Amino acid sequence: MSELNCSVAAKKAGISDIEMENLITVAKKASNIGGTILMEHYGSLCMVKNKGRVGDLVTNADLTAERKVLDYLNKLTPQISIHAEESGNLGPQNSLVWCVDPLDGTTNFAHGYPFFATSIGLTWKNEPILGAISIPMLNETYWGAPGIGVFCNSKKITVSSAHRLIDSLLVTGFAYDRHNRLDNNYAEFCWLTNKTRGVRRGGAAAVDLAFIACGRLDGYWERGLSKWDLAAGVALVELAGGKISDYKTNKFDISTGRVLATTPGIESELKAELSKVMPLEGKYFDSPNLKNVGS
Repeated sequence: MSELNCSVAAKKAGISDIEMENLITVAKKASNIGGTILMEHYGSLCMVKNKGRVGDLVTNADLTAERKVLDYLNKLTPQISIHAEESGNLGPQNSLVWCVDPLDGTTNFAHGYPFFATSIGLTWKNEPILGAISIPMLNETYWGAPGIGVFCNSKKITVSSAHRLIDSLLVTGFAYDRHNRLDNNYAEFCWLTNKTRGVRRGGAAAVDLAFIACGRLDGYWERGLSKWDLAAGVALVELAGGKISDYKTNKFDISTGRVLATTPGIESELKAELSKVMPLEGKYFDSPNLKNVGS
């Protein structure tokens, strides 16, 4: 059996077993700090702003949670750089980096829709190593690291045993630029809805990936994502026995923002179905700015 990519990345980074235990402990605590702050603000927001793209929001909860998480990470691991959604790059980005999403699912959160999380992932030169995702409305923290395993709270988890697409439940999402490009995942959503038991759209990539890792969902694909969306969840899915790749190849590159995460039994079939789908024609959309360009 080949070595997991996150294990290989950990070896490249020279992380010892003791260091790994310390790092996953820090990641868990950081995600729970964020989750606690989110719950303190849930239902009582005093600020919601648009960051420039339709649907791309920031709230006082995002900012407060990120500040508290970053304070903690800088105190416990000052030697590790940070790539955070609201603060950007803090320190060199060419070695170990914490990828921090203080509130994944901000639109959900702003509307009182209880599907959101704080996600903390550790990468080595853009290769995910470990992660922790706090989903406070469910009182669940998903966490895992090489040599330690992957868990929901204290229970060990694994991906589902689904082996046919027709028997699977999938999840996906739509990027913020969906309003002005034809490569917007709408066609794929429709196509796969008819090939499976159903396709969900949760609105929080970290939660989607956590649910793949624990077997609640069988497959997930999306484009237009950021490193902070992916780092933690990708590590958890792989550690739980899942497959991480691009749509068309077996290689995953976090910088492309495109991911396919599945249980092994449906990976080939899901990839084959995605390859059959052509973007919807512009006539279906009431927007003069639509562009048929790849991502």
